Amino acid sequence: MLGTRGFEIRPEIKQQTFEEIYGEPENFLEIEVRDPKTHGIGRKMYTDYEIVCKTNIPAFKLRNSSVRRRYSEFEHFREILERESFRVTIPPLPGKVFTNRFSDDVIEHRRDGLERFLQTVAGHPLLQTGSKVLCAFIQDPQWDKNQWM
Repeated sequence: MLGTRGFEIRPEIKQQTFEEIYGEPENFLEIEVRDPKTHGIGRKMYTDYEIVCKTNIPAFKLRNSSVRRRYSEFEHFREILERESFRVTIPPLPGKVFTNRFSDDVIEHRRDGLERFLQTVAGHPLLQTGSKVLCAFIQDPQWDKNQWM
């Protein structure tokens, strides 16, 4: 837009406050799958993973949480999500492994895949507002698949 003297008039730029620049974002969700631990002996061995969640999204009851989950619990969670959320395509989990499943490489590959899965699912706006199982799986240490099946 040109002013009366033919110069361009620019809108006034409001200086941001320190809080606006460095403060907590309006909505944030950070999910990390970390610290895999293998338990048991022989045929009863399994690995579980810590899920750490930091958020200010109102659908989540806790701002900070940490729970441990096994791969089989992720499988049940995904099944429940698919039944509950027919309008949303739920991404696949990393595949089952039948050889060397307790090697560091296999565990790390699975950890990375589980983290990407959870970040995708938890970041979906329809699941954040419409899923009953999502927040419980990520934050409730007493989560039990039987209460959702």
